[in-house]
Amino acid sequence: MSAGCDTAFAVITGDDTAAAVAMHETNTSSFPEEALLNLDVFVCVYGGAMAGEFPRTVEEIFGDFNGRRKALITALTTGTDFEEFFQQFNPVGGALCLYGFSNGLWEVNFPGKSEPVDLPEPISGINIARDEMQEKNLLALVAVHSDALLLSIAFYCGSMAGFDKADRYP
Repeated sequence: MSAGCDTAFAVITGDDTAAAVAMHETNTSSFPEEALLNLDVFVCVYGGAMAGEFPRTVEEIFGDFNGRRKALITALTTGTDFEEFFQQFNPVGGALCLYGFSNGLWEVNFPGKSEPVDLPEPISGINIARDEMQEKNLLALVAVHSDALLLSIAFYCGSMAGFDKADRYP
């Protein structure tokens, strides 16, 4: 189930459905921030894989959050996905990150170099202690960091959307 998308596992309950997100191959890391705010579609490059469209409304941000959350929960809890995750989380290969994507897919990969500087990044290197920790403690560590990333991305998207008072209240 791993592929190229982004999110993190969280100790959060709720609906695991996620809206489908169109994938685009555009690198916006060199665009000035004011130009990004005026785009109808903003695409984030996350670790060499597309994270999806930049959410512009509260509903889209919530859908992005749910998709990323679903990806991380799947990676850390679903039978075959968990086994695949644990095998990919090899401490020998270097510092790796768990990426959860808004379309519900996940990926273990090296930290990306092409994402915008202000975009929240997952913690890297948590795979290094894999063989020295109990499995449940490692999962708890990954879950905590993934939860923090998930909230960071949601708040980042909200701040980039530029909601003002008129947008918050009907």
